[in-house]
Amino acid sequence: MLTSPSAYAAFVYGLRERFAEIESSTLVLLPRSPTVAVLRGELLFAGGIRLRVVEQVDFAEARIHYYSYTVYRGEERLYWYDPQPHPNDPSLDSTHPHHKHVPPDIRHNRIPAPGLSFERPNLPMLIEEVERALLTPEPPPT
Repeated sequence: MLTSPSAYAAFVYGLRERFAEIESSTLVLLPRSPTVAVLRGELLFAGGIRLRVVEQVDFAEARIHYYSYTVYRGEERLYWYDPQPHPNDPSLDSTHPHHKHVPPDIRHNRIPAPGLSFERPNLPMLIEEVERALLTPEPPPT
């Protein structure tokens, strides 16, 4: 899917058909050159949950060069992912440079992000995480 702008556009614009939990999408794939594009926008879910997406994709290399994925509930930032290296944090070595910022000190509290990649689309994993963690009702106590 990262091999051509048209293939990635078909994938991105088909996400709502694949994932019923997506209520709407503002994702737009913007060409920057014949082989590079930027994906920007949001996927909106029930309960005011939003996944904000920024990716720079190089189709000649079939690679995501940069990304930022942030999940909100209303205006509250719940967590985000980025590939900014943190070489002085050995707890992130297992997925370097991919990591997730989580509360309580969201800016400084980072954990490994094993599902992210530069070589394949990350959106399915992120959507499934939103569905599982934020949209699935908790079972009643027994």
